[in-house]
Amino acid sequence: MADLAVVTGAGGSIGLAVCRRLLADGYRVAGFDISASALDESRAALGSDAFLPLVVDVTSGAQVDAGVQAAVAEFGTPAVLVNNAGAVDAISLGKIDEAGWTRDIDRNLNAAWRCLNAVQPLMKAAKRGAIVNISSVNGLGVYGYPAYSAAKAGLIHLTKFAAVELGPFGIRTNAICPGSVRTKAWAEHVKADPNVFERVKAWYPLGDICEPGDVADLVSFVVSPQARMLNGAIIPLDGGISAGSLQFAREFLGAE
Repeated sequence: MADLAVVTGAGGSIGLAVCRRLLADGYRVAGFDISASALDESRAALGSDAFLPLVVDVTSGAQVDAGVQAAVAEFGTPAVLVNNAGAVDAISLGKIDEAGWTRDIDRNLNAAWRCLNAVQPLMKAAKRGAIVNISSVNGLGVYGYPAYSAAKAGLIHLTKFAAVELGPFGIRTNAICPGSVRTKAWAEHVKADPNVFERVKAWYPLGDICEPGDVADLVSFVVSPQARMLNGAIIPLDGGISAGSLQFAREFLGAE
């Protein structure tokens, strides 16, 4: 019987790519998303009976628990959890109120904890599991979006705690920190500036940004047996931007 993978944010670009890759890897996948219409689009795109779309608001503990129970009833004990769901509102400290701050923290940090908390007893009983938290380069440095960034930094530390506490049960927990990813979430930016991706690329040492499939490929490896000793790793997937900026050196220091 194929293993179950639970993927949150399955209606978004990255979530869809992760679901597609895990299905190709032989998993049965339960996809959580707050949007029924987005899940319908993902189901149509995937075209697989091994994909179970579940409308779940990950800011609700009751809905997360119910979603996990539904996934288990259909496909058995989860072997993989990919905490991918997230969203952002506040763009700067000067343009945020308490409600916005709380909302960003809840969607990007607390939600991941809820999902982890829901699956960990099942994984402990099975004495195996792989959890991947999709963090961000924003959790490693300052790239805008303060509450989102604080949440992603918190997610990195949650990853380390889980790696240490759950490791003895055979559960590996790791985090992936993508840089800019070409997703549907950029639609408004592209509408306002069709060249936004080209401008953003200039800041990346590789001169390019991630595609959703890049994230999915790394998730596939991290949850695989080939990564059996990978636990507590915080993995930038960012074309080198978190390592430093040659653009800065060129413009301000005159470096070649």
